Amino acid sequence: MITASGIKRQPDEAIRTWQQELAEGFRRPEELLRYLGLSDADLPLSAAAMRDFPMRVPRSFAARMQPGKADDPLLRQVLPLAAESETRDGFVMDPVGDMASRQADGLLKKYRGRALLITTGACAIHCRYCFRRHFPYNEQNAGRLSWQPALEAVAADPDINEIILSGGDPLSLADQKLQPLMEGLGSIAHIHRLRVHTRLPVVLPSRVTDKLVGMLRAFPGPVTVVLHVNHSREIDEEVVAAVQRLQETGALLLNQAVLLKGVNDSVKALSGLSEKLTAMAVSPYYLHQLDPVAGAAHFEVNDDRAVALMEAMRERLPGYMLPRLVREIPEDLAKRPVVSTGK
Repeated sequence: MITASGIKRQPDEAIRTWQQELAEGFRRPEELLRYLGLSDADLPLSAAAMRDFPMRVPRSFAARMQPGKADDPLLRQVLPLAAESETRDGFVMDPVGDMASRQADGLLKKYRGRALLITTGACAIHCRYCFRRHFPYNEQNAGRLSWQPALEAVAADPDINEIILSGGDPLSLADQKLQPLMEGLGSIAHIHRLRVHTRLPVVLPSRVTDKLVGMLRAFPGPVTVVLHVNHSREIDEEVVAAVQRLQETGALLLNQAVLLKGVNDSVKALSGLSEKLTAMAVSPYYLHQLDPVAGAAHFEVNDDRAVALMEAMRERLPGYMLPRLVREIPEDLAKRPVVSTGK
């Protein structure tokens, strides 16, 4: 089969399913290190960090890591290290105030006109800086039993005109589970827009199935897909092909990255990411300052450094390739732009 973009693609039924690929991912740090020609002597692994937040890495993502390189920016995002056990003031379990914004099980409402559904606690990859690494998914999960309570809560609030599907990662749900939710949301008259926040098309490109493309295309209102790419080396040919399939749905494609020490905190890394995203028609929408979640303080880049990086990017890139540098603060009415403190 050849798509309109000219890329050859096998029918979904002729390839291994994305669920199989997901099940075959790395779950033990030692196995991932051996795959990369490294050992636990090269990096300070932490059993305590693993117990707190287990590792999960798809093999398709690991294949983009550089063998023998302990400071690989992709590896650094997923490997449980001893630094996660360090405590620092201000780094807390619920850094963005999720629990205070609950409207119903798995339904969060922070901003006017928009609500977020925690569709699942599952992800294809466990990013060590995840702001929801301590979230009580067993208690706050809109899809735990059925979608009906969440759909009823959304239908009862006419102020909500946009729904954001989040998690976990909403695309870690099987198509059969996701379809009734999207159809139910599409039937609510005051829901005008749908937004899907996902990392799966990047870390597991095979997730973009014909069924998923059809569901996104069938939604009655505008759809925005917000990807999460932090480094240009996360983007390979399979990711480009998956993104092109998403573009076939007519969805607006955006990216939000997190500024991470040792991963992308350089002008070269950030500019390279913006260039690669723009080349595949994905807008580099947000660059987030790290949410101060307990266990992730070692990824922090201070505001002055962050602003300096943005200014340096401004000198080398056109305006449409510059993300907005922001942070989320509990109870704020919108994301807050980050400015230099001048200290």
